[in-house]
Amino acid sequence: MNKSRKNITWGIIAIICLVILIVLDQWTKQLAVQHLAGQADIPLIKDVLVLHYLENVGAAFGLFKNQGWLFIIVTMIFLVCAIYLFVKMPKSKRYLPLHSLIIFLLAGAIGNLIDRITNNYVIDFIYFVPINFPVFNIADIYVTVSALILMVLIAFYYKDADFTFLNTKAKEDSKDIRSDI
Repeated sequence: MNKSRKNITWGIIAIICLVILIVLDQWTKQLAVQHLAGQADIPLIKDVLVLHYLENVGAAFGLFKNQGWLFIIVTMIFLVCAIYLFVKMPKSKRYLPLHSLIIFLLAGAIGNLIDRITNNYVIDFIYFVPINFPVFNIADIYVTVSALILMVLIAFYYKDADFTFLNTKAKEDSKDIRSDI
């Protein structure tokens, strides 16, 4: 398969996965609105996991309340950077975990961005009782779990050499070397 066709195939698969993840997030939030808003909490696992409806106008732990514009700007910058990385990254099995994580990170960011733009708040509905963790949603799970896995991969799986695709100087140097041969 030629490089152009391979890139198109990866892009189509990424877009399909991204749409599925965003739809899942938005669907669960819609279910939360329909079945949890104005209702008593629903324990899923007694004293451990509870469905609790919350309209979050800030970030986790109530940080940056009513700063929706800030979240929108930061999210847009993140989306541009993540898409740039996805496009620049080699399309090979070695980078499949990173491609997948970027898709999950994008889906989480877009899912919460949709809420912020349409509602001026994010719909949260999952509460983990034992550690008094902030109420969260599916998009938050995408972002949190992906970020943790990304840290582990960078620390233990990928090496600096795996990220030379980001270094334009390295590409220029390799072109100079090839032209000298």
